[in-house]
Amino acid sequence: MDVKKRIHELRELIEKYDYEYYVLAQPSISDYEYDQLMKELEELEKAHPELITPDSPTQRVSGQPIKEFPTVRHRKPMLSLANTYSEEEFREFDQRVRSALKGEEVEYVAELKIDGVAISLHYTNGRFERGVTRGDGLQGDDITSNLRTIRSIPLRIRRHDPVPAFFEVRGEIYMSKLAFQKVNREREERGEPLFANPRNAAAGSLKLQDPKIVAKRGLNLFTYYVDSDEPGFVRGKHYENLQLLKSLGFPVSPNFRLCKTLDEVFEFVKEWEEKRDDLDFEIDGVVVKVNDLDQQARLGATAKNPRWAIAFKFKALQAETLLEKITWQVGRTGIVTPVAELKPVALAGTTVSRATLHNADEIHRKDIREGDYVFIEKGGDIIPKVVGVNKRKRTANSKPPEIPDKCPVCGTQLIQLEGEVAIRCPNIACPAQIKRGIEHFASRGAMDIEGLGTALVEMLVDKGLISNIADIYQLKKEDVAELERMGEKSAQNLMDAIEQSKRQTLDRLIFSLGIPYIGSNAAKILAKRFKSLKALQEASFEDLEGIDGIGEKMAQSIVQFFKNKQNRELIKMLIKAGVKTEEVEEEVPSEDLILKGKTFVLTGTLPHLKRNEAAKLIERYGGKVASSVSKNTSYVLAGESPGSKYTKALQLGIEIINEEEFLKMINQTK
Repeated sequence: MDVKKRIHELRELIEKYDYEYYVLAQPSISDYEYDQLMKELEELEKAHPELITPDSPTQRVSGQPIKEFPTVRHRKPMLSLANTYSEEEFREFDQRVRSALKGEEVEYVAELKIDGVAISLHYTNGRFERGVTRGDGLQGDDITSNLRTIRSIPLRIRRHDPVPAFFEVRGEIYMSKLAFQKVNREREERGEPLFANPRNAAAGSLKLQDPKIVAKRGLNLFTYYVDSDEPGFVRGKHYENLQLLKSLGFPVSPNFRLCKTLDEVFEFVKEWEEKRDDLDFEIDGVVVKVNDLDQQARLGATAKNPRWAIAFKFKALQAETLLEKITWQVGRTGIVTPVAELKPVALAGTTVSRATLHNADEIHRKDIREGDYVFIEKGGDIIPKVVGVNKRKRTANSKPPEIPDKCPVCGTQLIQLEGEVAIRCPNIACPAQIKRGIEHFASRGAMDIEGLGTALVEMLVDKGLISNIADIYQLKKEDVAELERMGEKSAQNLMDAIEQSKRQTLDRLIFSLGIPYIGSNAAKILAKRFKSLKALQEASFEDLEGIDGIGEKMAQSIVQFFKNKQNRELIKMLIKAGVKTEEVEEEVPSEDLILKGKTFVLTGTLPHLKRNEAAKLIERYGGKVASSVSKNTSYVLAGESPGSKYTKALQLGIEIINEEEFLKMINQTK
């Protein structure tokens, strides 16, 4: 087989199917078939690393987390748009345009205003080279590694006819409503604050320092601008350039219209103001642009806004109603959230009787009180929220609400982690947290108790058979068999799964406890560092904060969790039930400890080994892994794109080795 030719064929196929799936939304093969092609490409590139190129589909998620994003100056300013909210204001804009153009005929292009994050993409010789945020309009952050993970962004242009040596594309990164709901569900499970809307979620995702996390956020792109210094590439009309972008393989919102009259513009705006809830992404208006690029150039711009474009913003979907009461609800991770109990009111096609108030700070900031008439908004499928108060209707005896200091369900003293606005109930035995806490404990990524899903957890708790995670291990087969839709065989299967879960790894046990901010990766770091639940329980804030990968918030959360008396009692019950709480390490013969006394620092992306795999090998053979380079470092194990650790090693004269040299040290080959 001609390996080079096959790799080229696979890349072409995967790029084609990516375009069909992420841009056209018309997949022609199954997920399984796609995964098989990707797997074949990964295996061929692994066997022939010299053939890997930066624009290969396998390289979308590569490199290590970075601490900061370099600043890049834009070739041309990325200006913001002036807003209008009425037909009258738009007519004034139109008059200014026609006056400046001395009565020339003017066409407009109306496009949906995507509620996302503006970015600039740079292509050199048809390959994606750099991606930059809008920033202040003159310069932005280089977030290339994060943008590479977004599959609707082509890593190379697939057209066979020549493209300019350099061209720039601008667009809007957005998060779909479905992806937004998924991200918020996951954040709630980890005890993290929820994103307020998809735009905030997209913006927060793009500034994450680890591309691997960005890749899981389901971000997408719509483009609307292309520019190049090469004559003849960019068309003379904006409408034609939208077609050009599509022909180059870039996603363009399908909903745009060439408008020859103002009435056609107003018709487009009205149509999408009524249909915006039908879309799977958020829009907050329509952008209207002069179609002719020569006219755009002559109209120019102010310091802030182009004179040839304007955003026709939709009116907020809003209603006014009575806030009858403020209640406080407790989530699985103990976050106590205020909820406005409203007099039912129709809004955006549904009847709204409850709305989120987010947190106590939000209540104070907006001065929201029981008995107030409040304004609520609802966009798409976003949870209704209170956005303001009609203070003219406020009664004279109105008082600010009391913020609870004890859990409204179990009475435990509430806590507030430093730097966090949320208040929490730290008691995982709190009845309000129990059901979802048990579900999380039994979930696949945690203790993996097959069969113990939502419906069964509901029945077990409601029947009084369990009231906390430790009670799972006290269940009797006969009690379970009597439950609806269970029976002897199902009950026995559950008993077997529960028994098997006692032998789960320490990191899964730590994750299953539902400690706020401690996800599966953090749990692995903690298990590796402390080796037992007892040692973790006794760790101080200083012990925890000093661990690479465990931040201040995480450390504070762990200390608070184990300080709680009920949590300590639950852990005693788990130990008594026979749940394994120590990490048993494989013993290595002393003669195999060939790296004993050696300290390694890892940097860059290794060709075959993952960083954690290399670290395990170092420790297995007696060596130590450090997070920073010092005079005590024996070796720096460096891969592709090494960072500042590589530079420091050179300065200190530390020996730098590659993966192949490292594997020879321990007499292994890859």
